[in-house]
Amino acid sequence: MEPWSYELAGRLDEHAFESEVLKDNALGDPHVRPLWVYVPPGYDDSDGRYPSIYVIQGLTGQVDMWRNRTAFRQNFPELADAAIANGECPPCVLVYLDAWTSVGGSQFVDSPGTGRYHTYICDELVPFVDERYRTLAGAEHRGIAGKSSGGYGAMVNPMLRPDVFGGLATHAGDALFEMCYLPEFRNSVRTLRDRYEGSFDRFWEDFRSRPAFSKDTDHTLLNDWCMAACYSADEDGTVQLPYDTDTGELRPEIWERWLAWDPVRMARERADALRSLKAIYIDCGKRDQFFLDLGAEAFRRELEAIGVTDIFFELFDGTHSMIEYRYPLALAYLAERLA
Repeated sequence: MEPWSYELAGRLDEHAFESEVLKDNALGDPHVRPLWVYVPPGYDDSDGRYPSIYVIQGLTGQVDMWRNRTAFRQNFPELADAAIANGECPPCVLVYLDAWTSVGGSQFVDSPGTGRYHTYICDELVPFVDERYRTLAGAEHRGIAGKSSGGYGAMVNPMLRPDVFGGLATHAGDALFEMCYLPEFRNSVRTLRDRYEGSFDRFWEDFRSRPAFSKDTDHTLLNDWCMAACYSADEDGTVQLPYDTDTGELRPEIWERWLAWDPVRMARERADALRSLKAIYIDCGKRDQFFLDLGAEAFRRELEAIGVTDIFFELFDGTHSMIEYRYPLALAYLAERLA
């Protein structure tokens, strides 16, 4: 059926997972989520066990987007299946999970502003998969991989729970926050002033009244609010922005709450966790529009400073977009070391 679809050599099972920890989240988002589990060719004909790799998406990602297709290119589930089928990647179980929220994403962390997505992954999805599939059920055989916000989640979750994840792969993951987030704050403040009377409430009213992202300023405003909901929400769910919406002046106490979630800064505090990992893969395009190549290099340097040198690191010729062809490289790297 090329170019419309490719028959998988392995199998992709689709589940509806009912989460307890996502019930009553502050946004009122669904607590029943789609979950896809891929098993490699030969899985049903043997009793062997396999490493597992959890695959997470960037901002605004939802699991069915993995089926999206760009002209002349395969999507990631097809690329991963092909790499495993032709022996470029060792056989493994792949877990495609959904952590979308109605403000764009969750950053795969626990926050009173969005929900307990870190706990959802580590304490709900991992046991569910291990109970139902022949995985090698130990952190040393389990990895997590993603791009952009997914790359951020792939860095943070193993740092917080090395008892769950023993390897990570980050493609252009959010890091070095003063480079990837702070420069956009000034654009957001002007947009709020000129279009929304300085109010994020008015922005969201407008955003939800029309086709999403039909204005070129939508992404920056959504990104600022979503990150604040993840990094600096109060216990009652109130979202605290890191800047004054009239001037853009930083609110130091709130900005510090963001920086505490920066993987570059977390690395030294979580040095023991990072040193315990069996596999760390980092890459980014040299022309990344959000300057995440600088964050990738800063994260690599922090790893080196704490004594972690056995990693894969590459800055390649590319941007933030259209880099799905890189994902199988990370998949093979993780699967080899977690098998």
